[in-house]
Formats: sequence, structure tokens, C-alpha cells
Amino acid sequence: MHPHESTIPAGTAVRLRSQAETERLAEAVAASARAGDHILLSGDLGAGKSTFARALIRAVADQSRLDVPSPTFTLVQDYDLPRLRVLHLDLYRIGDPRELDELGIDDLAPAALVVVEWSERAPGRFAGNVLEVSLALDPAAPQERTAWLRGEGSWTERLARLLEVREAIAAMGFGDWSRSFIQGDASSRRYERLGRDGQTAILMDAPARPDPGIGEVPYSRVAHLAESVTPFVAMATALRARGFSAPAILGADLAAGVLVTEDLGREGILDAEGRPLEDRYAAAIDLLSALHDMALPDLLEVPGARPYRLPAYDHAAMLVEVSLLLDWYVPLATGERLPQHAVTRFREIWDDLLFELDDPSARPVWVLRDYHSPNLMWLPQRQGIARVGILDMQDAVMGPPAYDVASLVFDARVDIPDRMWRELYSRYVASRQIADAAFDAEAFDKRFAILAAQRNTKILGIFARLAERDGKRGYLRHIPRIRGYLAHALSHPVLGALRGWYETHLADQDNWLPGT
Repeated sequence: MHPHESTIPAGTAVRLRSQAETERLAEAVAASARAGDHILLSGDLGAGKSTFARALIRAVADQSRLDVPSPTFTLVQDYDLPRLRVLHLDLYRIGDPRELDELGIDDLAPAALVVVEWSERAPGRFAGNVLEVSLALDPAAPQERTAWLRGEGSWTERLARLLEVREAIAAMGFGDWSRSFIQGDASSRRYERLGRDGQTAILMDAPARPDPGIGEVPYSRVAHLAESVTPFVAMATALRARGFSAPAILGADLAAGVLVTEDLGREGILDAEGRPLEDRYAAAIDLLSALHDMALPDLLEVPGARPYRLPAYDHAAMLVEVSLLLDWYVPLATGERLPQHAVTRFREIWDDLLFELDDPSARPVWVLRDYHSPNLMWLPQRQGIARVGILDMQDAVMGPPAYDVASLVFDARVDIPDRMWRELYSRYVASRQIADAAFDAEAFDKRFAILAAQRNTKILGIFARLAERDGKRGYLRHIPRIRGYLAHALSHPVLGALRGWYETHLADQDNWLPGT
């Protein structure tokens, strides 16, 4: 911790008309909190500091009944929670800020969320990513408070977004619902579960934000990734209209990038140990077969806005995706970049393979792109294809049906046994042959191999980027599985040149290709 001169009260004023509103604001702060943050609470006796701190810590713990005693006498209470470690300080009784030195807080704080009541008793003590919350009583209305909020460091931007989201969901009628953080996906989107009177909904916080670019063009634009919530609304609406279980849109502020959607629950397609449940994967593959049997438009309606046109999954998008392997995975795995001739040959091979996908007679479908276990929910109370809930569809494109089949049977986060993925693949092919006499199983098999190689090559790059650029090192544990899936794809004859490239340029890696 380093010197910081407090200017409380200052910043943005928020009117809190009840204890419940104080708790809702604390929950919003908890959802945005990170390790290394300092949440500084100040105000007179009875202003609501303990109420705020208790609600914040319970929200981080996702336990509404967690015992949160006041640390007035102990000075600090330590909560080692699954999401974040929290240090709760109460400085009411300290006589000198130097008393904090004896607690060893400086050593713990960088890896913890630090919540401080009576922070004004230690002026100049806290700095960095700071959110100051000064609470003031209203003498004319004893149940009401005013909270003055001020952010420093990364909290400057986070606070502005927190207030924008708070205002948006209040306008939708969800301002008084409880809020709890949900572990999100690999994107920059944030999710929370809202609740009131036994009802729940999902808050999606997704401000328009293009991914860092390739030169002057954002990667997200070349790869046709969603840069706003409009594609999600369009796809969810279109899927629901055809009998699929996408979340209903309960509230939307498209300009702000805030959605409130139906909560499809917590039950996925894996068992308690994270293993694939075959009957649920079978239902998921049947859903794809049903979807791919439909004539699907590329222009979709968006309630309250102009129609949205799905982009084509073109060569440029696929090529920039596989190039992530060169830009991120290779330097991580080998410690150096490949020579230019190897890069050029890699792109030449992929150019040739992508032309193999072109078939004017093949009808493009909605490619959801991340059709795998983290994004699929199990809804046993529904029937048929509606039993599988689809959470992620904002990056959908018009393209070849084999892509999502490869996404499911080579699930990036789950070990799918060889027998199981082959049975799922055969189930899909048999279903399509029954539904469409013109279905060409041999041509589909070739496209499946190319797209499985494309997807797993891309994911190696994405997971390396998440680890190196975003500090999400946990994604590296999936790398051996992805390499195994890629090896399966590369066994197809159409991928002989690509397999040779991997064997030549990445052969020194341990277990890069099983059997080589």
C-alpha cells in the first residue's frame, strides 16, 4: 500500500432509499471487484458501512447467510473464498495508522480484495485500484442514505460502467433484484445472476468493445466476432422462434450493451466430476441435425432495432483464426517465432484447405461457433430439441454445418472418449442422411476433418493468448487435450500437407502428435 490522499466525500452521488438498496449497490461493487482492489468505506456511526461491507462480502462468497462479524476488536477478518480472498478491516479503534504495520496486511493485500471500514482513520494509507464509498445519513429520512462514490486506478472505468449498468437494469425493472457474480466465459463479457422472490434472471454486461487489432483493423472485425449485444438478441430471438431453447430477452439496452435474459439454470451436460453425459451429448448432436435440416436466413429480426445480417464464415475469418497459433501458441510453446518461410507455408496450406470447403451446392447454416459444454444447459422438463439450452450464439455466422459438429465432439474443455465422439459423429451423419437424401457423407467427412483441424488450431492460439495476454493461465491445462483432438483430425488424408507442417516445425514438443 502507498500514500493516497482521500477526498471523501466526492465523486458521484447515489441515493439509497432503504437498506435493500444499500445491499444492491454493495452487490454490484462485489460483482466488479478483483484481487488487489481496496474498497474504502467511510461515514458517521450508523451510516451503513457495516451493512455495505457485509453485503459485499456475502456477494463475493455467493452465500447470503454467511456470518460476517465486525472486526472492530480484531481489526481484520480474513475470508479465503473460492472466488476471491477478502480482508475485512475495521479501523474505528486504531489510534495510529502505523498499527496496521503489525497486521501484515501489506503482504496479503496484493492477492486479496481489501474492504476497509472507517478508512478515514488511516489517511494516506491506501492506493492503487481504489473505490471510495462515503455514506451519509439523511436526517429528514432516517431510512435513506447518500453514497458518494469515487474510483482511482482501474476503478475509474469500472465505476463508470457499474453506474451505467445499474441505471440500465433499473429502467428495465430489475433495479431491486439481488445480484451475484457468475464466472464468465473467455470473452470480456461479465455475467451476474439476478434474483427476487424466488425468480432469477441473467444480467449480461457487454459494452461495445472491439478486440485488439491486426494493424488498424480489430481482430474481432476480421474474424466476425460480435462487438455489441445486437447479434445475441438477433440469434436468441431467431432460435426461439424455431423451437430451440435460447434465453428469452427480458430486457435490453442495445446502446449500453446491457441485457437481462431468461435464466436457463445451472445444470449442464457434464456430470458432477466434469465428465460428459452421453445421453445429453446425444441430445445436443440431435439439435444440430435438426437445425441443419432447416432453411436458415442470414437476415434476422431484432426487436426494437434494424434487422441484423449474419456474416459469412469466409476465408479471411478462418485464416486469421488459425494464424493465432503462429502469433501466440508457437512463441509460448517454443520460446521463439517461426521463420518466415514456415509462416508462409502454413498460410499456403490453409489457403488450399479452405478452398476445399467451397461448394456452391452446399447450403450454409447458422454456425454458432462455440457449441460445446460450457455453453449448453440441460432442461429435462422440456421436450425434444428444447431439452438443450443454448447460451452462446452472439458470434454466429453463415457457414458449413461440420464446424459445430466438430466443436461438440471435440469439446475443448472435456475429454471425449474416442468411442463416444465417433458414435456422436455417426449419429449426426445417419440423421442427416435420413432427413436429406442428397446428403453426401464422404464430402461431409472431408469438411469435418478440415474444420476440426481449423478449430483446434485456433483454440491452441486462443488459449495461449488468454494465458499470456490476459493472465488466465488456467487455460493452459486444456492444451494437451486440444493437441490430441488436432491429431485425430490430421489423420485424414486431405490434411496430409498440414500434418507434415506440424511434424516439421513443432516436432520437438513433447506429445505434440501422439505416435510421432
